[in-house]
Amino acid sequence: MVQKIFPDAAAALDGLLFDGMTIVAGGFGLCGIPETLIDGLLAAGTTGITAISNNAGVDDFGLGLLLRNRQIVRMISSYVGENKEFERQYLAGELELEFCPQGTLAERMRAGGAGIAGFYTRTGVGTLLAEGKELKEFDGETYVLETGLTADLAIVKAWRADRFGNLMFRKTARNFNPNAATAGRVTVAEVEEFVDHLKPDHVHTPAIFVQRMILATRNEKRIEQRTITRDAA
Repeated sequence: MVQKIFPDAAAALDGLLFDGMTIVAGGFGLCGIPETLIDGLLAAGTTGITAISNNAGVDDFGLGLLLRNRQIVRMISSYVGENKEFERQYLAGELELEFCPQGTLAERMRAGGAGIAGFYTRTGVGTLLAEGKELKEFDGETYVLETGLTADLAIVKAWRADRFGNLMFRKTARNFNPNAATAGRVTVAEVEEFVDHLKPDHVHTPAIFVQRMILATRNEKRIEQRTITRDAA
């Protein structure tokens, strides 16, 4: 059996990183993001990264750490409203951005992982997002062609995994992590808990997509927006 479990992020990322690479990262908001592997990328100092992710974290957490360290030069993402440094770099012309509707982004990851070069969707038709893209009519409706996404490396965070690399994600972390895991030429997963086995119905990403794993050492689980209702009494 191939040994997929590595001692730490540095070991798991060894030999996979190079300047100018494309990385797809799982997670939704601050939920289910690969915190330990992001720390590993920060320590490695890899530059010129194109990052594919639903969001860019916040200024001092998640991919925001790589942005602050000027390691990311291009983002393909859906939501960036919580990151002031992202806003500053983009408006200053220091960061390239490809906006993508959230559902379209998830499908582009899934398509890339499935070997599908492109697909048609109605989302974005008639907006700036469709400019320069092929349009086609189906049953009287206009659709825009979107391409599948692949990356040199996928980094994801799983709740549980077995030694083979079968992954189980928890709740909201399933929004992008399973799709991201298939879109990388190499996938590294950080795992909160290793178990002896997973029931087949509990496997969200099969082991065939996962090459390396580590035990997550950072599981902060921040709340992105905390709203408190005062007691009426």
